[in-house]
Amino acid sequence: MKLAVDAMGGDNAPKTIIEGVERARDKFPDIEFQLYGDEKKIRAEIKSETRLTVVPTTEEILDTEEPVRAVRRKKDASMVVAAQAVKAGKADAIFSAGSTGALLASGLFIIGRIKGIDRPGLMPTLPDFKNDGQFNILDIGANADTKPDNLYQYAVLGNYYAKNMRQIDNPRIALLNNGTEPEKGDLVHKAAYQLLAANPDLNFIGNIEARELLNGAADVVVTDGFTGNAALKSIEGTAMAVMRLLKKTILASGTRGKLGGLLLKPSLNTMRDAFDYSRYGGAVLLGLQAPVVKTHGTASPDAVYYTVSQIRDMVQNNVVTDVVDYFGKHQLEKHPENK
Repeated sequence: MKLAVDAMGGDNAPKTIIEGVERARDKFPDIEFQLYGDEKKIRAEIKSETRLTVVPTTEEILDTEEPVRAVRRKKDASMVVAAQAVKAGKADAIFSAGSTGALLASGLFIIGRIKGIDRPGLMPTLPDFKNDGQFNILDIGANADTKPDNLYQYAVLGNYYAKNMRQIDNPRIALLNNGTEPEKGDLVHKAAYQLLAANPDLNFIGNIEARELLNGAADVVVTDGFTGNAALKSIEGTAMAVMRLLKKTILASGTRGKLGGLLLKPSLNTMRDAFDYSRYGGAVLLGLQAPVVKTHGTASPDAVYYTVSQIRDMVQNNVVTDVVDYFGKHQLEKHPENK
């Protein structure tokens, strides 16, 4: 298995990227890594070149750049050249901690969509605190404007991922909405509800409200990119606010409270880690011809390691191949809202 790595993507690249890759290399002897980027900077961080190939590039795409323009103009950017390697069959998958927009553009314009998928969706794995499990949610930012067919396709994509990657026989699919009743939502969500409910291959359980996201109500939650991104940022912000409030309360509670806080520190660290969804891997851009995975810009070496493990499982379980086959056999009749 060959993995193309954008070694220059992320806030602390290439240091944290290389450290995580080397940990994964030592754990998984069946993976060869192609590291794209500034050769001098990359080699300075490598401890052992075993199964690591450095592919020199001369450009980088910054988060401040307009993604599509940057991908089209910077032909020798690390992310672009890595995507081209996947397109050419020289690598099986790509991951990056760089610009989300640029990775989406690289995936769309270079690697290409699966036939039958109108718009790929970005999907992370988040914690389910009620059952000590996880759930998937997509889209969380690849597409702000979404049609009913897009939401339907996200459900099919998420369903395959949950079955093949998380070994759930009959994943519960839910539609994120402003109420649980079937008639809730705008015209797009009402139409999407009809499409999802009409597919006997999906275990569609109806609408779900945002307050139930972390309570194990569904295995896969379908939403548009604007709402999904807002929900994800709300979860992240709430988690940080709760941790700050706990710390503030403990420090303001006198000597007894501080001693209690010291005793609780391991438990509080466990609580903090529970909100860190990077331990489940990166956010997968589902709907493309090969695995494309985005890690957070501040990803730690541990997060890089978990992402590599996730990609390895995707390739071994033929997640993309199964989706290609499904959409090749099932051509969805367009909903009137899409015409």
